[in-house]
Amino acid sequence: MNLGNDTVKNKSGKTAAIIGATGMIGKYLQEALYKDERFETVRLIVRRPMEKPHPKAEVKLVDFNDAESVKLALEEVNIVFSCIGTTQKNVKGDKTLYRRIDLEIPERVAKYAHEAGTEAFAMVSSVGADASSRNFYLRLKGEAENAVIASGIPAIYIMRPSMLLGHRDEQRPGEGFLQSATKAVSGLLFGSWKKYRAIHGRTVARAMINAALSGKQGTYRYHWEEMEAD
Repeated sequence: MNLGNDTVKNKSGKTAAIIGATGMIGKYLQEALYKDERFETVRLIVRRPMEKPHPKAEVKLVDFNDAESVKLALEEVNIVFSCIGTTQKNVKGDKTLYRRIDLEIPERVAKYAHEAGTEAFAMVSSVGADASSRNFYLRLKGEAENAVIASGIPAIYIMRPSMLLGHRDEQRPGEGFLQSATKAVSGLLFGSWKKYRAIHGRTVARAMINAALSGKQGTYRYHWEEMEAD
């Protein structure tokens, strides 16, 4: 008797995988997915060892440069949530390393997820993302979007937040003041400027889950208004 296959067949809920699980939105996603009965397993695909944070969690330590390592971590995953990203400070201005994290990792994960039969991919990008932008960050995010779309996954949901509100373990200089100031100004933004309103990381996480479970096929982009409406 193949107990492994029987277990898979009898699973009542979905398996979600998160890359970037230890960042702000990644943690809000974990919080929401652990409470959501539609998900039976929450697989945390990480580059560094971490303790299992919840009974529903599976921690998969991978080397994103090793194809087999990533492929194994994506087996039997229904939905991938990508919140991975870095900052100029963390990479010390190294744009090659920046691209490796923000572009190559989600690109590789999406490719292998498609091969594994993943049904949906929800990712965090940025307002203004554009592969043809002169701005390095916006160009990088636009390239990452295009790479994930090219993977062939049938349902792709792209969140494009502006300033993120919420708690970070890593404190960035002046971010508390900037969050407060941006939140105050956000109420003055209307019409086409609404998409630049600040948004809480928990709201983005909720919108990612709702989108991923919507059953809509194709590629969809969500700005402030769509994420707040979810």
